[in-house]
Amino acid sequence: MPGQKAIIGTASTLALLLVWELVSRSGMVQDKFLPAPSTVLYTLGSMIYGRDLLYHAGISTLRVWSAFLMAAAMAVPIGILVGSFRPVGAALEPIVDFIRYLPVPALVPLSIIWFGVGEGTKIFLLWLGTFFQLVLLVADDVRRVPVEYHEAAMTVGAPGWRRLTDVSLPAMLPTLVDNMRITLGWCWTYLIIAEIVAANSGLGFVIWQARRFFQTPEVMAGVVTIGIIGLATDQLARALHRRWFGYLTR
Repeated sequence: MPGQKAIIGTASTLALLLVWELVSRSGMVQDKFLPAPSTVLYTLGSMIYGRDLLYHAGISTLRVWSAFLMAAAMAVPIGILVGSFRPVGAALEPIVDFIRYLPVPALVPLSIIWFGVGEGTKIFLLWLGTFFQLVLLVADDVRRVPVEYHEAAMTVGAPGWRRLTDVSLPAMLPTLVDNMRITLGWCWTYLIIAEIVAANSGLGFVIWQARRFFQTPEVMAGVVTIGIIGLATDQLARALHRRWFGYLTR
């Protein structure tokens, strides 16, 4: 039940924080390496009121969503074509497979050469870490649509494009939404890489600046902020998924 899961999740999180607090306070680990949760929470509050942390969080959120929506708008139709038509899949899948294994940090110099050091590079790096993964996920979603659905559509004379819009897309929609939720999380993981490129705003910039001066509580506060935003977004996406596709669990 949702209520029981929430209680268990909250209890386990509080237990972990308690252990972390005790370990930090016991002196087993120096504060400069692992500050206590209470210290991180105090630092988080001071950064919100004194160092414009919410502004930086808003900038990072805008960058992530801009790159993610761009990637999704491109990846969904391409993935549907790759999964629906074998010639398209044969032509594009090797290229997509090759690029998705390239480490994004290794492409930072190229992205600077191509787009300079402005917003374009940051959006490109976030897009790069999301687009190619999502193409293959969408293609797999299309391929998992039962053949019987297409056979039934052909029986009533539905043309190919109608089978895509009226059969494949509705059947794959629940898993598509779930995969988009997952890839949005991946997009957030590339934020630090994107925001160390001549950035003067964003959570990655805040974390990187704090790291330079060995301000571990500030680093942890920035990381926690990313985690909180990610968790809130993920829970909202899960709630929408349950609302839209509740019939799957009945």
